[in-house]
Amino acid sequence: MLLYLPSLEIHNLTIGRSAFELRAGEGITMEISNVSAVFRGTIEYGYGSWLVVLSQTLDFDIESQIDLGIKPKLYCANDKVAADTSDCYLSFHKLRLHLQGDKEPNWLKKLFTDFITFTVKLLIKSQVCKEINKVANILADFIQDTAGQFLSDGDISVDIGVTAAPVITANYVESYHKGVTNYHNSSALIIDSVFHPSQLTENRMLYFWLSDQIFNPMIAAAHKDGRFQLSISGAELTELFNRSLCSVTPEFIQQCLWDSDSPELRLWTSSVPFLNTSTLGSTVWVETSGQLTCGRSQSIPTLFFQTRVVVDVTASYSEKQLFLQRNSSQIFVIRADLTSQNQTLIHEDESEDEEFVREAVEKIGVPKVLSVLQTEITRLLDKQGTKLFDIIHPEVIPRDGFTVIQMDFGFPHHLLVDFLKKTLQ
Repeated sequence: MLLYLPSLEIHNLTIGRSAFELRAGEGITMEISNVSAVFRGTIEYGYGSWLVVLSQTLDFDIESQIDLGIKPKLYCANDKVAADTSDCYLSFHKLRLHLQGDKEPNWLKKLFTDFITFTVKLLIKSQVCKEINKVANILADFIQDTAGQFLSDGDISVDIGVTAAPVITANYVESYHKGVTNYHNSSALIIDSVFHPSQLTENRMLYFWLSDQIFNPMIAAAHKDGRFQLSISGAELTELFNRSLCSVTPEFIQQCLWDSDSPELRLWTSSVPFLNTSTLGSTVWVETSGQLTCGRSQSIPTLFFQTRVVVDVTASYSEKQLFLQRNSSQIFVIRADLTSQNQTLIHEDESEDEEFVREAVEKIGVPKVLSVLQTEITRLLDKQGTKLFDIIHPEVIPRDGFTVIQMDFGFPHHLLVDFLKKTLQ
């Protein structure tokens, strides 16, 4: 006799207890005990000889109580983490097979039922373990694809393909990712990583180790993509300059801000910013350009200036918002020109006008840019789905050449729903 199980559905699933253990250098052990479930499906069976073959189809229900054990092994396949759950077993404490919904079979049907129960056990074990392996890899792909989408925006993306099989210790699972920034047809080059497990503690749920070699290509791509630009005009601009400065405000600036109907200040990065992290925070070097205009008429002068900015910043994340705190800054004025009809009106080194530009950039420009930057990064994080996670007590810890982000977190319900929808399609 030949038996086939072409369809199998699981109903009324309940789990009594589950346990999870990491085995260093081996894999993961999962024990799920006292699992109650009703299996429903169709059995196809056939028997006969070379002369004649008979086949039948029967619907069935199975009431069961099972212990399930899985020992998945993680490996690297196609730049992704994959799972092998072939080491899977089911132990049946209870299995009652009812053919065609008949819970009180006659003696002949009971004899037939008892005859095929053992085979059905083997078929269910094979089918369940096969589905577990399938779902495990779908989930692994889903999580990694979601992470890849999180680190992609517009023409900028980060390749987070794994470089080796995950390392499993007795306390944590460790995975290594490329972290290569891609922009248009170019990719960043990363020299050998200086990561070592001793740089992390073991008292939080999730850690991210990010080197400056990851941040700088991302910053460079954002600069090339024209993302570091800011325009301020009207009352907002006037309000910024209401604070008192030590240097004398040039007459042109006063007339432009308070006597003009349409003052506008444009700021942008004129060089690729460079970041270096130490235990004190992150230091950023960048050349910036600015242009202050007071109207559309060519007869009205325009102030153009360039500065070299060095700013020390520390970052934190709280209440689903990023905060950037300036610790210190240095401003060097490269040039400050007041032009009208393409003619330079002033250009004097160490002039009072340049001192005003330096102080205004330090006390007004840098705080404003950091405020806008933290708001825009928070907005981008929200857009990518960060706000949907329950992030608990996050810490951003600067170190020499890298940053550690550590946290506890709750897996968002919406991601589980999305995964189940994708799996059931």
